[in-house]
Amino acid sequence: MKKTQLFVAIGLVLFAVISRIVCAETGAYNFAPVVAIGLVSGMLVKDAKTAILIALLGQFLADVYFQAFPTTTNFGFYGLSQVFVYGGLIAAALIGRAMNKVNTATIVGGTFAASVAFFIISNLGYFAQGFNGYTATGFVKTYVDAIPFFKNSLQADFIGSAVMFACYFAIKSFLPARAIKAA
Repeated sequence: MKKTQLFVAIGLVLFAVISRIVCAETGAYNFAPVVAIGLVSGMLVKDAKTAILIALLGQFLADVYFQAFPTTTNFGFYGLSQVFVYGGLIAAALIGRAMNKVNTATIVGGTFAASVAFFIISNLGYFAQGFNGYTATGFVKTYVDAIPFFKNSLQADFIGSAVMFACYFAIKSFLPARAIKAA
């Protein structure tokens, strides 16, 4: 892995961990841009396994923190639905991998697709745990109850994607200019 790739990987993982912890501790539930981080890692990190690892590692390290310092709303590892949450993050990274160009249309479309995929997959895990029963009514209730959280997630993912891709473009435009000065 090149130095630049390593720097991007570490930065994204730290951003995921810090944003999850800060948002949870301040009551801004589901406002951490973890799906956007998966999307960005999928798009920018060349190795698919590394991109997926980045998406999962930020979530996992924050879960370790919540396990070590539980509160009434954050309690670390949370059973079967956690597997689906991680599956949703893998989906976000794979959607990022499928993005061929980085432009406004692909960023908006990719962010929306990744957020929706995460919503569907992660809430399927909640349904699989049977909290609302294993009926059609329970299935619908699971997704209806999750809509307010989806609003926060979607906003965080769009803001996160915008910030991270803006940083990407800024760094990309800065590096060649700096290389020319050094030559």
